Amino acid sequence: MAKNQRDELVFVPLGGVGEIGMNMAAYGFGPANRRKWIVVDCGVSFGGPDLPGIELIMANPEFLEENADDVLALILTHSHEDHYGAVLDLWPVFDKPVYATPFTAAMLAAKRAGDGIVENVDITIMRPGKAFTVGPFTIEPINVAHSIPESNALLITTPIGRALHTGDWKLDPTPVVNAPTDVARLQQIGEDTSVPLALICDSTNAMKDGESPSEQEIGDNLAKLIADAPHRVAVTTFASNVGRVVSIVRAAHKAGRQVVLSGRSLHRIMGIARELGMLEGLPNLHDQDAFRSIPRDKCVLICTGSQGEARAAIARIARGDHPVIDLNAGDRMIFSSWAIPGNEREVQDIQNLLIDKGVEVLTAGDALVHVTGHPRRGELRKLYSWVKPEVLVPVHGEAAHLQAHAKLGREEGIANVCEARNGDMVRLFPEAMTFPAEVRVGELYLDGLVLCTPEESGVKGRRRLSFGGMVIVSLCVNASGQVVSGPDLVVEGLPETDDESVTDLIEDAITGVIKSMPAKRRSDTEVLNSALFKAIRNEVNAFWGRKPNVSVFVHRV
Repeated sequence: MAKNQRDELVFVPLGGVGEIGMNMAAYGFGPANRRKWIVVDCGVSFGGPDLPGIELIMANPEFLEENADDVLALILTHSHEDHYGAVLDLWPVFDKPVYATPFTAAMLAAKRAGDGIVENVDITIMRPGKAFTVGPFTIEPINVAHSIPESNALLITTPIGRALHTGDWKLDPTPVVNAPTDVARLQQIGEDTSVPLALICDSTNAMKDGESPSEQEIGDNLAKLIADAPHRVAVTTFASNVGRVVSIVRAAHKAGRQVVLSGRSLHRIMGIARELGMLEGLPNLHDQDAFRSIPRDKCVLICTGSQGEARAAIARIARGDHPVIDLNAGDRMIFSSWAIPGNEREVQDIQNLLIDKGVEVLTAGDALVHVTGHPRRGELRKLYSWVKPEVLVPVHGEAAHLQAHAKLGREEGIANVCEARNGDMVRLFPEAMTFPAEVRVGELYLDGLVLCTPEESGVKGRRRLSFGGMVIVSLCVNASGQVVSGPDLVVEGLPETDDESVTDLIEDAITGVIKSMPAKRRSDTEVLNSALFKAIRNEVNAFWGRKPNVSVFVHRV
């Protein structure tokens, strides 16, 4: 494709730049008024206690919808939820190809089947080292080590410049299951100085010095902890970390123990790994129904729930309501994970329940049983030295991570460091520059089966209800102001004490308003409604110290 003097290569983060999760980015090429776009990743984050009822949060694709005719494809770097979890919710609307590795494609198919999703997407398989063309873009997947199989960086080439989008990565010379990061290819990219390069790079661990430990080190430590355990061993980890599960299985086999799996997502992902030949040479894995038939000192249990999910296996085991599995005093429980921010309390609660049972609980604070899948500062420096970027754009992180990464890039001599947030447009080439808030961005909530904006979700009302409870009053008055029906009263979520009943207080407040108001004024439904509303709120506030949510319905008959 020939160069055009007005052509630009731009990068627009739609999610994941300013927060952890919800990763979604667009690359545009061409003149400003007729760019073609590709999208990289389409992920989710998870609703917390501040968003009651909200399961998933995803980037609002409004900008892409406005340019739908020029959106060419979606390319997925890997199949962690924060990078691919929104595909089946958002992408069927675009009806454009999705490029993914075999493992990611299988994960999407399993998600679609497991969740009963009718909509489908058109998947094109991509493989590391095999470049493909989408419109004006040439895209080459490059294998990188991460905590899930088949993770890729993407080298995106256009006539005026290249972008290396790292996705999630680390330098791990001895990963389990996957091949290590393709250092040789990264070095080759840096040796090609004919076309300038921009580095769009993971910032998750940009505040940590050194380099991340290898997955093999974690496997060695888990092997020791399993081998010297006097009784049963249980391990919980991220179900998607196939390499970690394989390390646990190998360690169990070496110690003469059998492995039991518990948790739907664990069975689903290991089934995909087996179909793709990633479990060759491993012994058979048992379903949870085999748990009671295996001697206590010959069992290793691998279960879901490392993030404190209430319905996951380890949470049910800790509460004592799992139908098949229990842990006893003297058993060893290993959390081969760490809590994602926002999940700390739930994880700690499960650990406390297990400790109260006499179970020995080991976490990453006690031993090297978990390692990040993201690069620390030493690994970032190596990547800079290999690919020699003219431009650096830190992504995948909160403000502190992005700032630390930008500072490191400047210290290492990168000429143009562009700090961006969701909605900014970064011109990579020619003449790198950030244009703040150029694109409308936002969030969509998955609320049950409904995909909606925050304003449409009703979350604000739920928060009010959670703090203030609810009072509903209904009564009928006639033209003379006489109460001919009611008042009927519903009270939810307000405190009741032995000394005083809030329901009685509300009933007294209603009676007081009706008796004190002349009949003519009572016949005006708006006046009576307002008086009852104020009286109830004030009376409850005087008793409780909080104003409840009050709804009054006065009907004229």
